[in-house]
Amino acid sequence: MPLNKIKLNIAGTSYVINSTDSEENVLALASTLDSDMRAILEQSPSASITAAAVICALTYLDKLEKSNRGADNMRSQVKQYLEDANKARFEAEKVKMELEKLKVDIQYLKNQRGNND
Repeated sequence: MPLNKIKLNIAGTSYVINSTDSEENVLALASTLDSDMRAILEQSPSASITAAAVICALTYLDKLEKSNRGADNMRSQVKQYLEDANKARFEAEKVKMELEKLKVDIQYLKNQRGNND
């Protein structure tokens, strides 16, 4: 993929980055970061831009970790559901085979009874 050269403005500082992501996506991320950093800087006027960036990074990493744990939990549940479904399918096949066997047995018994009459 070609690199896109994208100009960003975050917390009053301009940056030019290269990214394979779309410009719209990168600008949206930068806008979120800018908003989050400005909120931190407004709440703590003595905080530096670096401190605001570190706080944002920690917040984003925390959200990422929680999201990854949630995704892992979902994958585990889906895996268990698939195992349960396969077990149920196997049991259904066993019951189906037993039913077919019983039908054959019933037909055999009917034929035997008909021959004895």
